[in-house]
Formats: sequence, structure tokens, C-alpha cells
Amino acid sequence: MITDASYISVPAKGTILRGDFFALHAFVASLLRFAYIFDVRSFVKILSVLLFVLTAFSVYAQQRVESQFRIARLKYSGGGDWYNDPSAEVNLLKFIKDNTAIDTDPRYEFVDLASEKLPSYPFLFMTGHGNIVFSDFEIQRLRSYLLSGGFLYADDDYGMDKTFRREMKRLFPDQDLVELPFSFGLYSCHFNFPNGVPKIHEHDAKPPHGFGLFYKGRLVVYYTYESNPSDGWADPEVHGDPESVRQEALRFGTNIVVWALSH
Repeated sequence: MITDASYISVPAKGTILRGDFFALHAFVASLLRFAYIFDVRSFVKILSVLLFVLTAFSVYAQQRVESQFRIARLKYSGGGDWYNDPSAEVNLLKFIKDNTAIDTDPRYEFVDLASEKLPSYPFLFMTGHGNIVFSDFEIQRLRSYLLSGGFLYADDDYGMDKTFRREMKRLFPDQDLVELPFSFGLYSCHFNFPNGVPKIHEHDAKPPHGFGLFYKGRLVVYYTYESNPSDGWADPEVHGDPESVRQEALRFGTNIVVWALSH
């Protein structure tokens, strides 16, 4: 759940997973059979205690699942392909799970700005090749989400730059997207990128750029242009990127998530 706090905590890696619940259930069943064979009264006592333990563990396990970090793909109107490369977030979340202490749920999810689920996602991701249009209501919802602690990462997949900038100006009329210096903490918060945004895909043979919008000193929107890291997150056969390029893209995506969750 998004709050007004600028720091969003995440569970540590290595906590109990859903599969452990079923292992515990089998263990409890074995103990109950043992108790029943030797003493009915012991069986009743043990049953009472273990049912309490099992119920408490079940509640904990459910909370544990709900606390896992997820990325929500932002669905938007206007005709742009907001849905392309659905394997991208899944692979990034797997990489983050293996290389940080962030406990992730590697699956593809999407959300629109009118959804009641929007505040439950601390991190939104959007991409595409074409037009982006937000209604006045969606602009209001997105602004409220960002000002309440949420984060938006947008990656130009070639063709969304003009309309993305237009919609961001509606979102923050008093701001322009500003290019982040190479010294900005996002570029070194987990993996080191001394030259800023890595060049993952060639579009117009221009150098890569990373832009931001801020609220009270906190980066709330991060935008990559002429780089396209999210293409590098997709399954290898989708774009045919060398593994070294994919690893660089995944490392850079990890930095974005780490920065968003810790600031």
C-alpha cells in the first residue's frame, strides 16, 4: 500500500515461501496420527495447539505473499502498444530476486489508473511505440499516486517520446523533464553505471538519456530515451540481444527498482 512515507520497505530475501506451508501441513498430519495412536487425550491437546499454530502460520503466509514486490505495467489509451514484451518485467523481477535482498513475485501484471488496485503497487512501468492519452481523471489519479509515494518508470520503445512529454507536462505543469547527471545516485545505488543510462538498442543513433520529474526532492518519474533497457529484459529470442547486453539491461533495471524503493 502506498503511503506518504518516502521510504517503502520490502521484505528481506530468504523468508518463508508458500511451499513451506504445505510441508508444515504434512508434518502436522504425521504428528497427529502419532498422538492418536498412543493417547486420545494427548491427541485432543496436540490438535488444539497445532490448529492454533497452523492458523497463525496460514495468516502469516498470506501476508508474506501479499508483501512481495511486484511491478505493474501501466495500461493507457491512445493506441500505443502498452502491452508489448510481457516477459520483460517477469525476467527483471527474477533477476532482482537473485541479486538483491528484495523479495519479488515474478509475474506479469497490468493496471489502469482508474483501478482500485493502483495504490497497492509501489512501482509502475510503462512503455510502447505510439500515442499516449490520459484523461483528466487519470492525470489526477496518477498525480495523487506519485505524490503519495508511488514511482513511475517510463521507457521509450521508440515512438512514444512526443506524447509522453505532452502528458507529463499535464501531470506537472510547472516542471520540465530534466536530464539526470551521471553522478545521480540511481546510477550507482546497486550496480555501477558511471556513464549513466546504458545503450541497449539503437533507434536513431543518438546517445541514451535519463530524465526525471521530482516532487519535494524525490524522483517520482524516471524516463529513459534512446536506450530502451526494457527490450533487454525480454526473453532472449524476442530481440536477439547478446547475453552481455541483456545482463547490462537487467542490472540497470535493478538499479531503478532499488532506487525507487529506497527513496
